[in-house]
Amino acid sequence: MPGMVVFGRRWGIASDDLVFPGAFEIFIRVLWWIGTVLLYSYHKGQFDCNGKGVLHIYLIGLLVVLALIILSLCAIVYVSAQGTITNPGSRRCMPTLVYLRALLYLPELMWACLGAVWVSDDSKGSVVARWDTLIFSSYSWIILLFTALGVIFVFDPLGDSRPSAAPMEPLGVRHLESGGGTQFLSTARSLAVKVWESRLRLLCCCLPQDESNRAAFSSISQLVSGFFSDTDLVPSDIAAGLALLHQEQDKMERSRDPDVTTDHSPSSPIEEDLESELEKAVHFMHFAAAAYGWPLYVYSNLLTGPCKLSGDCCRSRADEFDIVGADHLGCNFSSILQSTGLQDRDFIHVSFHNQIYEIPFFVALDHKRESILVAVRGTLSLKDALTDLSAECENMPIDGVTGACYAHKGISQAASYIYRKLVNDGILNQAFSIAPYKLVITGHSLGAGAAAVLAILLRNSFPTLQCYAFSPPGGLLSKALADYSKDFVVSVVLGKDLVPRLSLPNMEDLKRKILKIVSNCNKPKYRILLQGCWYELFGGEPDDSPSEMVSRREEELNLPLLGEESLLIHQSSSYQSLASDDSPLHTVPHMPFFLPGRVLHILEDGPTRRSCFSQVRYRAEWSNEMAFRSILISPSMLVDHMPDAVLRALKSLTSDKPYSLCPSSSNHSQHNVV
Repeated sequence: MPGMVVFGRRWGIASDDLVFPGAFEIFIRVLWWIGTVLLYSYHKGQFDCNGKGVLHIYLIGLLVVLALIILSLCAIVYVSAQGTITNPGSRRCMPTLVYLRALLYLPELMWACLGAVWVSDDSKGSVVARWDTLIFSSYSWIILLFTALGVIFVFDPLGDSRPSAAPMEPLGVRHLESGGGTQFLSTARSLAVKVWESRLRLLCCCLPQDESNRAAFSSISQLVSGFFSDTDLVPSDIAAGLALLHQEQDKMERSRDPDVTTDHSPSSPIEEDLESELEKAVHFMHFAAAAYGWPLYVYSNLLTGPCKLSGDCCRSRADEFDIVGADHLGCNFSSILQSTGLQDRDFIHVSFHNQIYEIPFFVALDHKRESILVAVRGTLSLKDALTDLSAECENMPIDGVTGACYAHKGISQAASYIYRKLVNDGILNQAFSIAPYKLVITGHSLGAGAAAVLAILLRNSFPTLQCYAFSPPGGLLSKALADYSKDFVVSVVLGKDLVPRLSLPNMEDLKRKILKIVSNCNKPKYRILLQGCWYELFGGEPDDSPSEMVSRREEELNLPLLGEESLLIHQSSSYQSLASDDSPLHTVPHMPFFLPGRVLHILEDGPTRRSCFSQVRYRAEWSNEMAFRSILISPSMLVDHMPDAVLRALKSLTSDKPYSLCPSSSNHSQHNVV
């Protein structure tokens, strides 16, 4: 922080980001220099015979160029390691060193070209000399190629060397009062949206560029481009902030007072309800996982899965039900049969059709639980990811619900698509004509969100329906709809899963915390990242080093480049002062969204750090949606979201039933634990 300005533009790296790449290049260059010295020593005394004069000139020139490059890299690494993220004063000379290093590419390029010319000329030098020159010349071209790729990687299309405000100008004045500043920021935002839209189109070049897809690209681009547009952070700053935040959260968790526990009778109504819901959850999770088709089935059964599917994929089936968009071999449907244990005749409708806002699902008869089951697939394709990213709120009025009724736009659109298929195409009528069972809707991740919204849409027509949403997205429903769904939706969340905590307000809160912790840290970035990697891999005690707030007088934080304000390009609604987390200036720019229904939270028992071979024990408790109002940084934040991990945890809870009942935690919400 901020992005380094060289060659008249701002780049996507800061002046303290060159420690690791510089050290790696020094290592490569030193090995190369040593190899050149050894080759020179090997041919020493023989350069005047057999045409080896060319090799002599090449090696001497290469040694000189490599020595100059190594010296410049050492200076870059040393200077880049100075200062802290928000105190780059000791790195003021970094642009000059970068210019010097860039100049040294010219003799290296010239020497690589001369080496190529000498190798191609058969009249000069012996075969051995030409081969030695070819090898070392190839190293030069490889280094130059990777350097070019690195420049492309750190190139920032939005880079601009112009500052956002005068040095002594109060923050936000230009943005709020100056017409020129407002116009400049508006132009910058428009450019950012166009850049992100171009990136999305390039990433999704395989998708049809129709009107609906272009509208989705535009909506996602506006969301993504605006998130960090009000800060002067580079990607490595965010990585350092996440590393510090994880350790800070672990310190808070370890220092928290242990919960006061009270004994409950195993036959209490709360425990019976929890145990019953766990048994239903593990049953319906099989269907939610089965909706993913053969990829998840093979991933979960690496040894036996391919063999089981290979004998079943090409088997002909009677047309007793509809299969839409199936693969040619039928492996997706075969994996559903293997995962659920159902027969062909138990399925009413199976759809693998997949577009933006249109996700796969199937309808089947579950005779074991006497239910008509609708299982919705989670994210498994680029189109599903675009549906996830369409995170704007959409109005969804429901009869009988008072208050603001809003839902995640992409998921709401996907649920409406399934609703039209089930109702307008008569799929549910066909199912109920076969068996008068109750309706159950389930899904995982994106499928869980769509299942919950679909349950809300169908609730008035099917008052007895139930929904089991596994790892649903956090930014799903407004408070009114979330409360309305508590009577018929159960959300199951495992551990520190990121997705149930992922919402626009939570992301704004995460950004504010990153700004605060980065601006307060007095360590150089390379040490933060090294210690963060060590902590993630091997654990240990969280970093407890003094911060800028401790080691400096509080009034000094108002100086440029010392406080959180230095990370802001203009005033942001996500900004809070360093003095208080409850600043009245802080307003949430997005409507708070919540998880659907009652939340069943599954947690690991025992220490957070354990041996890879130790058996994991779980406990479950009824939680509160407010417990998921912040993002928890953890190595398991993505692993806990995987459907096989959720299913494994549920199986562990139900199979160890005699041992899973334990005293419940008597916290503020009086939730019970299994």
